[in-house]
Amino acid sequence: MTAARFLVVLDADSTLIRNEVIELIADEAGRRAEVQAATEAAMRGEVDFAESLRSRVAALRDVPVSAFARVLQRIEPTPGVQELTAAVHSRGGIVGVVSGGFHEILDDVAPGLGVDRWRANRLSVADGALVGTVDGTIVDAAAKAASLREWAAELGVAPRATIAIGDGANDLEMMAAAGLGIAFNAKPAVRAAAAIVVGPQDLAEVIPLLP
Repeated sequence: MTAARFLVVLDADSTLIRNEVIELIADEAGRRAEVQAATEAAMRGEVDFAESLRSRVAALRDVPVSAFARVLQRIEPTPGVQELTAAVHSRGGIVGVVSGGFHEILDDVAPGLGVDRWRANRLSVADGALVGTVDGTIVDAAAKAASLREWAAELGVAPRATIAIGDGANDLEMMAAAGLGIAFNAKPAVRAAAAIVVGPQDLAEVIPLLP
């Protein structure tokens, strides 16, 4: 594999896309309000992410897998995302996404937005419906940071040539591990910890910061 010049790793929900996917799935179970409140608390860093995710996924039990098609129709890419990924590629960089969300949605969304590699949680399924549990190890803050380091090593990218972009408390370790951490559309604790804060909800604003 040819070494990349640099690596940009984004969060997915409320960063790569404008939605929180778990809330869209919760709509299908009629439980959006409770899941939304729990998601916001987790993104502010008020509760443990993995514990919160397990409780929120439990609320999705019995949602049919067929609902994913409706969820996909509601996904809104963040403005500027394709301009950003095109700019990264034109400068010899690679785009990764690591998400506390779900492969079931990201596998469809990521390629069309110019993402080169991605990692997320998977939902357990039985008899065509969600079981209410996560299948495998949860992608939490530590896993996000580890993914950034692993991908950089695989691509021959020095840590200083990595950029992490996120909005929630579970992005802070990844942002700290990167050469540059950017808070995008972020919660107060994330804005306070980030080297750079991008305010408008337009990922094209990041382009001038690329190497």
